[in-house]
Amino acid sequence: MTRKNRIITALLICNIHFAAFNAVAQGNFPDGTPVPSWFSETKTTDLNSLGQKYIVTDYGVKNDSTALQTKVIQSVIDRAAGEGGGVIIIPKGVFLSGSLFFKPKTHLHLEEGATLKGSDDIADFEIVVTRIEGQTLKYFAALINADRVDGFTISGKGTVNGNGLRYWKAFWLRRQWNPQCTNMDEMRPRLIYISNSKDVQLSDVKLMNSPFWTTHLYKCKYVKLLNLHITSPASPVKAPSTDAIDLDVCSHILVKGCYMAVNDDAIALKGGKGPFADQDENNGENCNIIIEDCTFGFCHSALTCGSESIHTCNVIFRRSKVEGAHRLLQLKMRPDTPQRYEHILLDEITGNTHSMIDVKPWTQFFDLKGETGMRLSYANNIAMRNIKLDCKIAFNIADSNQYYLSGFSFTDVSVTTEKSSAEGTEMINGLNVKNMKINGKNFAGETGKALETGN
Repeated sequence: MTRKNRIITALLICNIHFAAFNAVAQGNFPDGTPVPSWFSETKTTDLNSLGQKYIVTDYGVKNDSTALQTKVIQSVIDRAAGEGGGVIIIPKGVFLSGSLFFKPKTHLHLEEGATLKGSDDIADFEIVVTRIEGQTLKYFAALINADRVDGFTISGKGTVNGNGLRYWKAFWLRRQWNPQCTNMDEMRPRLIYISNSKDVQLSDVKLMNSPFWTTHLYKCKYVKLLNLHITSPASPVKAPSTDAIDLDVCSHILVKGCYMAVNDDAIALKGGKGPFADQDENNGENCNIIIEDCTFGFCHSALTCGSESIHTCNVIFRRSKVEGAHRLLQLKMRPDTPQRYEHILLDEITGNTHSMIDVKPWTQFFDLKGETGMRLSYANNIAMRNIKLDCKIAFNIADSNQYYLSGFSFTDVSVTTEKSSAEGTEMINGLNVKNMKINGKNFAGETGKALETGN
């Protein structure tokens, strides 16, 4: 072996050892597997590394909040793709559009003061085969779509505004006329839909007023959502089903430094529904997810497993604040779907919520599809530690034979609450409590199933 080859080999070995060290330094996921160093690398998107810059106003796109620009903006995206890729730049101004489709090697950048505004006419959004509410079917495309676009980025200090008010009003009017209408019956586009892609990064932008789900990722892996500001109103018109982030059959996801305040779940983990959902290749698990350094304003739940979900594992939710979330952690248990939620850790969470943990049967649009046997759901190895909350109720856990809860642990938890009883904890098989205080008093559970108690 030559001296040059020996040096190269030595450097490769050093890099391997360094990567292994970083994985260990990052700690472990709840199931004990090391967290890769990838999760600690949070560089801002480098605009100059994305290839040629295509400023849309250089190609006939007008700064006009009332004239639809869909075709012209799409032509810029198509041109960039045809010329080897590049970044589509939205400059300062307001640009109205329907559904846009990004291609391989294309990116989106919104300059400070720029707004990409969604049309409030559903006819401006294409009907495509897509993924929505745990199903693969024909529905309306999002405002921003990227399918099989590895390396896709959205960056900048600008805004994507879904312009959802007209859709929200129409939804509530339809629900008043037909209380059984589904979320999809009132036709609404999502704000962002990214599917079948890896090495994706969304950073710094403001995402607001989505007509439906705000950021939907399906079958994606190695995705970073950094410093996003995601909002939709709870009043005077509620923005229905405007989840901030929906993870649907995804792995290796980092959500860091984001602010989320929406009129539904902030982060929802999905993956499929129905009595045979675990046998459908379109469905799957969410795993290896870290949510950290985030702030949650009003939302139905900061972190929700369900309602369309079959398996969630290895989730870390840490170093975050909740400011008026209705629930900190919600487990939606569908009696028509086989479900398992496991190895979930909440660590260093402060703030105020209505309830700390919420576990109940979820029967909205229940459908066993002709089957007679209810599907049993499981939740195990759920841990909370270093939690300090003001709330009305700590354990909002319904008594049900539809699910089996086991291996829950609460360590160094302090809760100030209106309801200090342990009602609901009798549903947990293997309740591990260590230094948990409710209203300043030691809490050891009232179930007789505690594995360990103490201060």
